[in-house]
Amino acid sequence: MSGPALHLAVEIDGDGAHPAAWRRASHSPDQLLTPRRVAQVAAVAENAGFTLITVDDDVLPPGASPDPVGRIGAMERAAFVAASTSTIGIAPVVPVTYAEPFHVSSQLASLDHISAGRAGWVVAEEERPEAARAWGRPPVADAAARARESRDGVEVARALWDSWEDDAVIRSVATSRYLDRERLHYTDFTGETYAVKGPAIVPRPPQGQLVVLGRPDRVPAAQLDVALVEGRDLASVAAAAAGVGTPRVFAEVEVALDTPEATAANRVADLERHTAWSDRGWLRHLGSAEQLAALLAELSRHVDGVRLHPLVLDEDLPVLSRLVLPALSERRLVTRPLPGTSLRSTLGLERPANRFAIAAVAAQEDAR
Repeated sequence: MSGPALHLAVEIDGDGAHPAAWRRASHSPDQLLTPRRVAQVAAVAENAGFTLITVDDDVLPPGASPDPVGRIGAMERAAFVAASTSTIGIAPVVPVTYAEPFHVSSQLASLDHISAGRAGWVVAEEERPEAARAWGRPPVADAAARARESRDGVEVARALWDSWEDDAVIRSVATSRYLDRERLHYTDFTGETYAVKGPAIVPRPPQGQLVVLGRPDRVPAAQLDVALVEGRDLASVAAAAAGVGTPRVFAEVEVALDTPEATAANRVADLERHTAWSDRGWLRHLGSAEQLAALLAELSRHVDGVRLHPLVLDEDLPVLSRLVLPALSERRLVTRPLPGTSLRSTLGLERPANRFAIAAVAAQEDAR
């Protein structure tokens, strides 16, 4: 781990982690799919001092459950938030099980440009066969095949981000040259199910490489900047985090906090009358802000950060902002992102050199 600071991320999709969270939201249901809503939530998180927000996604339309969910695409929401914030990192959840990695890499690179270097990517998988039908693709049925698609997708995206060297764009009016074509490169990737030649259609991202987050059991650790680890208790999270081999490790934590109006247990029970809060195998905290702050302090001994999944955003995020983050700040366990700082810098990650530029330098030295 890099030091005592604990980086806090928060998932802001929908109205909260519970599928019936919309029933306790402070806004009317028709406001969920509005730009103002996502901007307001992002602003609260940024003002509180969170390092990162993540935005989940789902290609499938609302189903027949008691609590149907509609979404604006994660990438579109992330781009909107990027333009309305200044310090917080933004990482959409984007599976590459069926999506074309070339297009995903271009969208993510664009997001990094829009945010001036504050973008990340949460790599996920599409497990349900219905998703294949939505994409018009043959199902990727087994776990090994899905892991292969994630591995190849990240490899392609990273290669495409490097396919433009940092100084490839010239923009010289005097010489009428916009690009140095010698600094654009083919990726020449050939996998089991597709090939990508490149180069990208978007210049290299400001960060060089976006911050890539994912589960190390589904994406090789060597391809990740941040491993997202699971565990139902502190000991299992610590065990999962040990020896992962990624630069940073974040724990997944679901939270339901006591509020002035109701205890966490009562709030959960109210929502459970409608539908169950599914067990994802993550650490779950139900209780006071003080107890959560103590838990996060303990977690800081084992992980570099935590991604919080609040029960109901409108109820839990204000408590996190008013009580939890200030308590951790007083103990010097969290630091607020600074204006003009990239997400990589905030996380203490170096900006990687361009692989093609490195190869060119090495070739010149060999020729001497």
